[in-house]
Amino acid sequence: MIDDLRTLSPGAPRGEPCTVELDGETLRAFAGESLAVALFAAGIHTLGRSTKYHRPRGAFCFEGHCASCLLRVDGRPNIRACQVPVRDGLTCHSQNAFPTAEMDLLEAADWLFPGGMDHHKMLTAHPAANRLFQKVVREVGGSGRLPDAAPPELSPARAELVDLCVVGGGPAGLTAAATVARLAPEARVLVVDDQDRPGGSWHALPGGSARAAAATAQAETAGVRIFRRAAAIGFFPEDEDPDAAGTLPDAIPGTLAIGTPEGLVRVTARRLLYATGGYDQNVPFLDNDRPGVISARACGRLAFRHGVRPGQRVAVVGSGGLARALAANLAAAGVDAEAIDTARETPVAALGGGGAVRGLRVADPDGDERRIDADLIAVAAVPGPASELPRQHGAPVTFDDARGGFAVTVDASFRAAGAAVFACGDVTGYRGPDAAAADALLAGRIIAHTLGAPLPP
Repeated sequence: MIDDLRTLSPGAPRGEPCTVELDGETLRAFAGESLAVALFAAGIHTLGRSTKYHRPRGAFCFEGHCASCLLRVDGRPNIRACQVPVRDGLTCHSQNAFPTAEMDLLEAADWLFPGGMDHHKMLTAHPAANRLFQKVVREVGGSGRLPDAAPPELSPARAELVDLCVVGGGPAGLTAAATVARLAPEARVLVVDDQDRPGGSWHALPGGSARAAAATAQAETAGVRIFRRAAAIGFFPEDEDPDAAGTLPDAIPGTLAIGTPEGLVRVTARRLLYATGGYDQNVPFLDNDRPGVISARACGRLAFRHGVRPGQRVAVVGSGGLARALAANLAAAGVDAEAIDTARETPVAALGGGGAVRGLRVADPDGDERRIDADLIAVAAVPGPASELPRQHGAPVTFDDARGGFAVTVDASFRAAGAAVFACGDVTGYRGPDAAAADALLAGRIIAHTLGAPLPP
């Protein structure tokens, strides 16, 4: 076990010390932190293997959006380790590996089929041989095993009628919700966030967790309700709540389905604000899918929210501003970090193997290469706008490579689709948490006005 990874920020808030078990090995952790963070802090980067080719996999984004940290947890398969709060006695196992994730014999599939594997053609004319081959293919393909027991029964679906539902509890969502609740005190405001602690990208910055906690407290003091660890599944225009007709005469027709730890919630709202932020993206280079390559914001969350040293030497790869900012923040915290600006040098390949990154090879415009020694590579690609839900409402999107990809287009009043559906923050194109919060302040004022509040000067 590596014990010096938790020396970066001793003042980071932590729960009670406890132990968890991974593949029969007992590890120390802190109650309440995510399982992925606990394993990373214990020096464990390889959590499992990919389906089909059994390439090593480890956490990449640490916020539940990449599916690279799947484990079997307490007998349930395909659980995202970054979304599992640690508790004493938690038992987990790596998946799609034999005998272990670190030393997986089935990794041979990666080099046995360099041109690809079409498992649909692995059949013979003999029925018994087919059954054997199908069993082998299922093992190699990573289909996994069924749960040891039936999942706990969830509560029946319940309905929520609100004046404003904000999807996303980052800088934009919290700021807009608090603004509406302050200007329109009678409005029922609900924030839906998929993390255990709202705050989004603030948590990736020095002092950001304190700022997130303050914004959360401000919103709740103003009367905002926050659903934590809740996922917006989709909007269903055909599913209308009959109780909304008399209570919310101008409600948006349809239901926003929210999955919570307790069960399904059907939300009917007069106004919807999508502040869904952006997804961490990777930078193209050879072996960029290996454990030890994580997103820049994940690196920031490890360091500044959880107090975990990301590595002894970190190579930060990406566009100039994002890469330089993270490298500077890590350096100020005592981490040896180097920024590699992809506008000046091209990342060629991660060095090392399995779950151990040893460095990064980069090339200049003339093709001359150099090696950068590092035990962690943080990729600072521009986050991609999480635009799925607004697009369900017909919100237009525009491709803008500099701002992350397909960004939702809004008008001057932050309307994305019709008069009642709004969007702001990184979902409209990445500009950073400060710009997202500033836009959300304006959006909140406009939404409050549409709910009957006077428009502030």
